[in-house]
Amino acid sequence: MGVPSFYRWLVNKYPKIVENAVEDDESSVDFDNFYVDMNGIIHACFHPEDDLFPPTTYEEVFQKIYDYIDRLFNIVRPRKLLYLAIDGVAPRAKMNQQRARRFRTAKDKEIIEEEEMKLREKYKREGKIVLEKEESEVEDSNVITPGTLFMYILSEKLQIYIQERIRENPGWKNIKVILSDSNVPGEGEHKINSFIHAQRMFPGYNPNTRHCLYGLDADLIMLALASHELHFSVLRENVLTVNDQSNHLSSLELSMRKAEDPMTNSRGWFKQCDSLANKSDKGKQIHATKKDFQFLKVWVLREYLDLDIRAKLPEDCKADLERVVDDFVFICFFAGNDFLPHMPTLEIHEGALDLLLYVYKKEFKNPGDYLVDMERVGNVRGYIKLSRVERFILSVGQFEEKIFKKRMEIREKRVRRVLLESRDDDAEEVNMDNVVNQFDVAVSLGSDNQETSDISLALSNTKDLKQELKDIIRSNADTFKYGGAVDKVKFGEAGWRERYYTEKFKVESGGDIESTRKAVVAKYTEGLHWVLLYYYKGVPSWNWFYPYHYGPSASDLKGMSQTKVKFQNGQPFKPFDQLMSVLPPRSAHALPEAYGFLMQDENSNIVEFYPTVFDTDLDGKRFAWQGISKLPFIDEERLLVETRKLDKDLTDLDRKRNMEAAELLYMEGSCKLALHIMSSFKNCKGLQENDAIQIGLALSDGVSGLVWSKDYCTNDLPMDTLCVFYRTLPCSSSLPRVLEGTDFPEQTVFEADIGETVLWHELNGRPGCSSSHRYHNHGSSVGRASNSPRNHRNSVPDEFVKGSGCGWAGRGGRHFSEPELQNPNNFPRYSPSRPVVNSRIHPSSSPRERPSSMTAYSRQPIGTPSNQVYRPRSPVVVPLQSFCAPSVSPWGRGNAGPRNSGLESQWRVPAPVAAVAPADYPWRNAGPRNSGLENQWRMAAPPAAPTDSPWIRVNAGSRNSGVENQWRATAPAAVSRGGQPVWNNQNNRR
Repeated sequence: MGVPSFYRWLVNKYPKIVENAVEDDESSVDFDNFYVDMNGIIHACFHPEDDLFPPTTYEEVFQKIYDYIDRLFNIVRPRKLLYLAIDGVAPRAKMNQQRARRFRTAKDKEIIEEEEMKLREKYKREGKIVLEKEESEVEDSNVITPGTLFMYILSEKLQIYIQERIRENPGWKNIKVILSDSNVPGEGEHKINSFIHAQRMFPGYNPNTRHCLYGLDADLIMLALASHELHFSVLRENVLTVNDQSNHLSSLELSMRKAEDPMTNSRGWFKQCDSLANKSDKGKQIHATKKDFQFLKVWVLREYLDLDIRAKLPEDCKADLERVVDDFVFICFFAGNDFLPHMPTLEIHEGALDLLLYVYKKEFKNPGDYLVDMERVGNVRGYIKLSRVERFILSVGQFEEKIFKKRMEIREKRVRRVLLESRDDDAEEVNMDNVVNQFDVAVSLGSDNQETSDISLALSNTKDLKQELKDIIRSNADTFKYGGAVDKVKFGEAGWRERYYTEKFKVESGGDIESTRKAVVAKYTEGLHWVLLYYYKGVPSWNWFYPYHYGPSASDLKGMSQTKVKFQNGQPFKPFDQLMSVLPPRSAHALPEAYGFLMQDENSNIVEFYPTVFDTDLDGKRFAWQGISKLPFIDEERLLVETRKLDKDLTDLDRKRNMEAAELLYMEGSCKLALHIMSSFKNCKGLQENDAIQIGLALSDGVSGLVWSKDYCTNDLPMDTLCVFYRTLPCSSSLPRVLEGTDFPEQTVFEADIGETVLWHELNGRPGCSSSHRYHNHGSSVGRASNSPRNHRNSVPDEFVKGSGCGWAGRGGRHFSEPELQNPNNFPRYSPSRPVVNSRIHPSSSPRERPSSMTAYSRQPIGTPSNQVYRPRSPVVVPLQSFCAPSVSPWGRGNAGPRNSGLESQWRVPAPVAAVAPADYPWRNAGPRNSGLENQWRMAAPPAAPTDSPWIRVNAGSRNSGVENQWRATAPAAVSRGGQPVWNNQNNRR
């Protein structure tokens, strides 16, 4: 599911669900259990996006991880349990996505290295000093995968870290700590989910247990809802914070981060910079900026779902909120998940979730019209009501043509705009290069100390090189630039369905298309069952996966109700087998040498699974990172035959890395549970897994399960700390509803908080997500939502728009601040699609010259007031004194009222201060607002055209007559053809 797309949509639609988190806040909510999805922390510490000096060794990464956990612990302050979950071996359904990410990462790194080498050669030719590249242990983020040496060492380091915290930190002494490392199969968030389901089914469970789950994946929100635990919060970084940091990442860079690859792959230069800077008193190390965090309150989200969905269903249906919550989780799968390719119909940023909810409420007409029934898991009648799901998704498919049409229109406009802007950027780059070169020379000549100057130049030039590298990668990834966009399917045009199956599934005839469609629908239906079970019960099959690179459209899912679904549970891969399934040849160093041979040697029996060159489908995409990697699917049987041959040659360390392990439970040595366990060990109980000790909730203060001795750990631990193996009790079913005895919080969401939603394909004007017509501030650190009226660009009178045409500013242009307006290089030429400073340039000004009065006039508004139409026209010559504030007739800007208040023009020029208009500039009152004479004050026409002035005002027609501006100044003929001024009557504008 899109991140942050899903989270952003959720917070914008239901703003009360979030609140800002504060460290060491004694007045905050007391949480019992704190669960941490560790992979988000590991990636953030392995390649931090906001740290000028990122780590270069594993030890530095580990220290950052400790600090990160400490900070989260200080925010949440759990009272009973801390659960640290690292991703283990994933199901095959997830491996295909992991494989595509890691292969794309390797391909991107090759491109980045090649471009960086070219830049370094360029800087060398130009005589610019840059810091040398250094080798780094953290070059390849693909090592963050189960089975690698990095993950094995991380597990050992975390064990030591936990023991030290229990011994030394008072906040850790009274809690239990569970470490589920990468040798425990399963994704981290789903291991946490299984733990919660097992605990709530154990007798004596407290339904008012307060849970907090940390992580960035949208899956965590769905899992929290699926748990039906009321007192549940999700802690995550505040991705909606608006700040002025200069180190923002572009959409390309964020996606590259998500693909587990830093934008810059050489970090060694930072170390050189640090060592050089330490030689000078002026050297300063810049530390990473602390991120803000937010709590997402699941019980408030449930209140929103109750009022926005359940309450709007027919009253006679008597809808059950718990069933509605399950349906909400299910329909979100159609908008995206990690196990099925997304449907071409639905994109979250195009309001897909709003459309799904709209159709759900529309189609829910009778009691029992739910889509799923999770109480029937395992029932032969099925837990997904496929006939209703088919009716629902086909109703969504009825909007496909409108969605595709609008998407195509927006795409065409964006392509034209990007092409125009790219040409503008080319014209400006020459000037900017001159500025940079002059700055570098000035720094070199102006330095008093040669050593300090060299350090400063090396640092400055290296930062410039890195930034230029990012700009090149970002620019090359944009297929819209230079006409490189490809769209073979052309969704929305006649015949798109046939073209889709021909291009994507490589079938030609009509019969083959239909048979392929049915096969795709059947596998996609299986996938919906698999994902739903995965969220509510656990892994239904370790071996199942969706065998296509593309998903069906919504209107193609006809016949899904005929699909029969049955899964074989299977067994998880061993860690090395997963590494062989997801790593590219470039990352073969993360495997034992013999396994790397299978990837790289041309004589290997499975070498075709590891191509160094593969196709990336960019059809219909804008950015390279959006492309679909066309990789061959791993043949499990062939892979396992080859890897089993290598088991006998593994070293002891390799065998430990490749084994399946149990979770570890840590506790303070003198607690009640520890004393009970040690007593059992002395009686020779619980020394092996087959003789495990069962612990209950009362004894362990909230943790039930099985424990047994961890010999090589317990013998080495100090007496004040105990560590044992731990496993939850088998749980064959779950209860998908709030447990009896749960205390419901006071209601915080009311009917007035539910806004009206406009579907994306029905929005006019600027493309964007569907809107609910509400504007909220998401906490003090978030700032106003982007669609807030106060943030609307038409309300800001201090900027111009470049590339938007003449007259009122358009939507697609580049904004210029007032200082930028003083730079003539920002307007290198004139064209109908480029501004001429709001179309008001003095006739004596050349394209590179600016009139002296331009600064004063640059504060005029942009954007057409809703009651006016201002058409593009040729430049109009206006006397400069009309736009400067003369002392005899002061001008000002009056606020005529907010937008849509009936006083639509937010900024206008009011009448002069004098109550009686001077004779040379007669003024009159044109009438009150909405009287038919809309402009309250306007300059009346002079009695006669003065002979000494080349200007005259003519009557262009009455208001709303089709000739909107009643009085306007006409330019002299000299503007277009030279000679003496001749007056033009501009009546009949149309």
